[in-house]
Amino acid sequence: MRTLPLVLVTTTLAAAGGWFVARNLPAHDHANSTATGERRIKLYQSPMHPWITSDKPGKCTICGMALAPVYEGEAGFGSGGDLVTLPEASATVIGVATAEARVAPLTRTLRVTGILDDDETRHRVLSAQTPGRIEKLHVDQVGATVKAGQPLATLYSPEVYAAQRLYIERHVAGPDAVTAAELSVAFENLLALGLVEADIRRIEKTRQPESTVEIRAPFDGVVISRNAYVGAYVQDTDALFEIGDFSHLWFIFDAYEADLPFLHVGQTVDVSIPSLPGETLSAPIAFIDPSIDPMTRTARVRVVLDNPDGELLHRQTASAIVRIDTADTLVAPRSALVLTREHPLVYVDKTGHAYEPRPVVTGRVGDADVEILSGLKPGERVVTQGALLIDAQSQVSGLPLPPPPSAQSNHNGYFASEPAATAPVALPRELLLAAADAAGALASDDLAAYAKLLPALTADNQPASLAPLAAKLVAGPDLTAARAAFEPWSTALADLTLALPAAERGVTVFQCPMTPVLGTGRWIARDDKLRNPFYGSDMLECGEELK
Repeated sequence: MRTLPLVLVTTTLAAAGGWFVARNLPAHDHANSTATGERRIKLYQSPMHPWITSDKPGKCTICGMALAPVYEGEAGFGSGGDLVTLPEASATVIGVATAEARVAPLTRTLRVTGILDDDETRHRVLSAQTPGRIEKLHVDQVGATVKAGQPLATLYSPEVYAAQRLYIERHVAGPDAVTAAELSVAFENLLALGLVEADIRRIEKTRQPESTVEIRAPFDGVVISRNAYVGAYVQDTDALFEIGDFSHLWFIFDAYEADLPFLHVGQTVDVSIPSLPGETLSAPIAFIDPSIDPMTRTARVRVVLDNPDGELLHRQTASAIVRIDTADTLVAPRSALVLTREHPLVYVDKTGHAYEPRPVVTGRVGDADVEILSGLKPGERVVTQGALLIDAQSQVSGLPLPPPPSAQSNHNGYFASEPAATAPVALPRELLLAAADAAGALASDDLAAYAKLLPALTADNQPASLAPLAAKLVAGPDLTAARAAFEPWSTALADLTLALPAAERGVTVFQCPMTPVLGTGRWIARDDKLRNPFYGSDMLECGEELK
């Protein structure tokens, strides 16, 4: 009952407003629309961007062209059948938000878990060098710290006694009765049985053979395992002690195939240890295994951590963060991707609440952004919020999608993972040979040799498509920077080389599926010897020949 007065008031005001407007219309306008039969303007529309309309004259908010009148009864300009248009109110309700596709580094944070292990190059399994019986243990517990040359156990051996007696006899006999070669053989035999030079010099003085020999630690380290017991008879094949050097430890973690393009030797890793709460240890990646585990599809990555005080424990677990920034590339927010169709697509804001569906080819995925290999240009704005609702409207409207773009290259001219099909281009022989020599210099970690070849790589004799990449080639300040600039240029040149008939190339083209900049990079070599210029000695044989 309380709504009735409100309805009456509203009706009265509407009627009064209509009367007021009609009363104040210019007489000639009213006549034009009724009596004279002239056409009435329905709206104003942009000829170039038909979704831009207005109820009064003005200019297009996109191109600046004057809006053209559309009269009642006319269809107006094409409404842009490849666009999804929303009323302003609808766009506001669903909260449409946009962001710009831009050229920027792709940032990704990898969180990994691994194990601390000892240096395999400083890990020894000790056995007796002759059969015998353990007379005494000098180190009888696992975890004991030992010094280089420290006795671990004393071994009784008749063979050692016989060898010492023979050496003493030859040493006492002198050069008149024994040749230098015979004395040297007896001396070497004692060393092979486990004696050290100090032991031999001692029995030279005492001239008394001994029936025991010491088993000594080869370097400073920690006893990892012990299988030696007093009174036990052992053979020269029995493992008695296992020694490891814990002055530095290897942090080893597994990296998935999708993460390998982001990782490279020298990259900083922040390691957190449970036994050191609140402390972070930073160290570079020392090695990336070029072999993938066929079961887990991962590669082992190694980081070397200093452990002078022994705070890090052998074989304990640790976690780490690898923060990665790639070279500049075209990126868009991950939230802009719509993955409900056959191909990934984004909706490009054409202003005026009109949105164009645009299939894209994506590359590497970062924390907040995704690399766009093809389909977008820098500066275009894509929908980051409300894209799914716009896509639903597109499907309801039956809007056809354009075909997906080919993954040829992005805005930097970087080629995608597979070589793009290109028309054959004449390539100077001297340029190909210089590129092969430059790749060889980087593969040999020879920055000075690469710097000498740089003028030949940037000469004017190369195709115009290579010139922008050649302009970015540098000889430093280190190998990492030189390789990062060389990889895009080398890959582009390799793709042009592959477009030539095989008989005209005269060089070999190789490809590595896990390069630092592009993810998949290519290079030219004079012969069929695989030597990776993007990693050098760290991963020299990573790659395969392309036919």
